[in-house]
Amino acid sequence: MSRDSNTRRRIPPGIFLIKSVRGKDWALKSYRYIILLLTFIAYASYHASRKPSSIVKSVFYPESLKNSKVSPWPVGNVFIKEEEFVSFDRNRVESQGWYPFNQSDGTSKLGEIDVAFLACYSSGMYVAGHLGDTLDLRLFLTTGMIGSGIFVGLFGMGYFWNIHVFWFFLSMQMVAGLFQATGWPSVVAVVGNWFGKRKRALIMGIWNAHTSVGNISGSLLAAAVLDYGWGWSFIVPGALIASAGVLVYLFLPAYPEDIGFSGITDSSPNLESLSQAEEDRTQKGPVVKVEKSSGIKEGSGSRTGIGLFEACFIPGVIPFALCLFFSKLVAYTFLYWLPFYLSQTEIGGEYMSVKSAGNLSTLFDVGGIAGGILAGYISDKLNARATTAATFMLAAIPSMLLYRTYGSISRTINILLMVVAGLFVNGPYALITTAVSADLGTHSSLRGDSRALATVTAIIDGTGSVGAALGPLITGFLSSKGWDVVFIMLMVGALIASLLLSHLVIAEFTERSHKSVPSSHGQQTDEATGSQPLLSNQR
Repeated sequence: MSRDSNTRRRIPPGIFLIKSVRGKDWALKSYRYIILLLTFIAYASYHASRKPSSIVKSVFYPESLKNSKVSPWPVGNVFIKEEEFVSFDRNRVESQGWYPFNQSDGTSKLGEIDVAFLACYSSGMYVAGHLGDTLDLRLFLTTGMIGSGIFVGLFGMGYFWNIHVFWFFLSMQMVAGLFQATGWPSVVAVVGNWFGKRKRALIMGIWNAHTSVGNISGSLLAAAVLDYGWGWSFIVPGALIASAGVLVYLFLPAYPEDIGFSGITDSSPNLESLSQAEEDRTQKGPVVKVEKSSGIKEGSGSRTGIGLFEACFIPGVIPFALCLFFSKLVAYTFLYWLPFYLSQTEIGGEYMSVKSAGNLSTLFDVGGIAGGILAGYISDKLNARATTAATFMLAAIPSMLLYRTYGSISRTINILLMVVAGLFVNGPYALITTAVSADLGTHSSLRGDSRALATVTAIIDGTGSVGAALGPLITGFLSSKGWDVVFIMLMVGALIASLLLSHLVIAEFTERSHKSVPSSHGQQTDEATGSQPLLSNQR
C-alpha cells in the first residue's frame, strides 16, 4: 500500500488524471514523444527569457542615432510595417536612452549586466547539477522556471516603476541567473533517462533546436512589444517561461520508473521499445497499472549521485568542458551583442532600426538549428564526437572573418554569411552540451547504479558558461575600440576551442585506424566518451 502511494506521488498530476480518465496507459514510445516535446518547450522558454536584454541594448544606450531611408530589413515589410518603422526610428532619434545605461560608460554597464547574469548562471550550474541528480527533477525544473519568470519580469517592471538604479537591474539579473541554472542539467538528464545511446547525437541535435527556437521566439516577442515600452520585452518572455513551468509540473515524468516502466538502460538488448508482451499489457489493461515490473527501480526520490570532484575524473569531461568554455564565449557573444552590432553597423550604406536588428539577428539561430542537426548526424555517422566538434570550431574561424569583412556589402550577403556563421558556431556548442554530456553522464566507469547525467552536464555547461559570461563582458569593453577587435577575439577563442580537443581527436583517429582489426566481441569502445558504437546493435 505504501509502495503504491509513493509511486502515485511521483506521477505528474496531469498524466495521472489522463490515465485515470482513459483507463489504460500509453506505450513507452508515446511517453518518449511527450518527454521530447515538454523538454523542448521548457528549454526554449529558458532561452526566450534570456533574449530581451540583447534586444533593448540599443534602447538603453542609443549610441548611434541614424535615420534609415529604406524599407525595413531584410525584405520589405516582412518584419515591420513601413509606417511603424518610420515612427519607431523617429522615436529612437528623440530618445535619450535609459539612465544609468545612457552615459559614456553605457556599453560597459551593459556588459556588466550580462556577466552578472552569466556568472551566477555558471556558478549555480555546479550546484544545480548535483541537486538534479539527487532531487525530484520535475519539481526542481518547475521551481527554476517559475523563479526565472518572476525575476525576468521584475527586471522589466523597472520601466513601469521608473527605476534608474544600476544595482536594481544587476541584482535582478543575478537572481534570474541562479534560477536559470536549473534548466540545462535537468532537461539533459531527463532526456538521457528516457533514451539510450543509439543515434543519441542525431536525436539530441534535432532536439537541441530548442536553443535556437527559444532565441528566435524570444527576439521576436521582445521586439514585437518594444513599441509599448521596453519593460514589456521582459515581462512577456517572463510570463512565457513561468507558464511553461506549470506545464512541466503537470505532465513531465523525470524517470521511466516514475510512471511504472522498468529501468531503461543502455545495456538492454532492445533500447528502443518494450517487449511486445509488456506493450500489450500496457495497452489492454482495463484499469491504470502503475507498476509494470515487480523488480522496478525507484524513480525520482532514490537516485544515487556522484560528487563534482569524482565526476571530473570521468575520461573526456575536462577536455570537453574547457572546449565549451571557448565555444560558448563565441556563441554567447553573438547571442547578446549581435542585435546591437547590426543596429550600430552600416550595412549597404544604411542603418537599421533596433526592432529590425533584433528580428534580423534570429537568422543567426536559423543557421544554428542546421548546425546542431548536422553536427549530430556527422558525429553519429563517424562515431567521433571530438573530431566533429573540433572541425566545426575550425570552420567557424573563416566564417566569422568573412562575415565581418563582407557582411557590410549588401543585405543579401550579410544574411547568407550570418547563417553560415551560425551553423559553424552553434554546431559544436549544441553537440557538446547534449550528446557528449549524456554520453559522459552514463560512462562505463561509473560504479554500480550511480547516475551522473545532471552532474556531468553541470560541470561541462557550467564551465562553458564561465566563458559565456566573459565573452559579452569583454565585448562591452572592446566594442568601443572597434568591432574588428571583437571579431579577432572571437576567432582566437574558436581556435583555442578546437585545439583543446586535439588529444581526443588523435585518440579517435587512432581507434578508427584499428577498425579493420575487429575485437573479440566485435565492438570498439569510444576512448573519448567511453560509449559503445552507436549503431553496433543494428549490424
